[in-house]
Amino acid sequence: MTGHRISHAHNVTNRKWHLNLKEVRAVVGGVTRRVRACTRCIRSGKLVKPAARAVRQGLTVPGSAKPR
Repeated sequence: MTGHRISHAHNVTNRKWHLNLKEVRAVVGGVTRRVRACTRCIRSGKLVKPAARAVRQGLTVPGSAKPR
């Protein structure tokens, strides 16, 4: 976001707000999409995260037992 920094003497200079955005997967309208969301929204639960992805058969997940 951009705007102006205004001093007490009303000197106007340009300024920029550096938003803390992260690209996350979220459910939007029933569909899983990648969205850019601020960390405050992610922490506060305003974002609905999708269910965990299914693991394909034959692949191992780190920390799980080996397939037989």
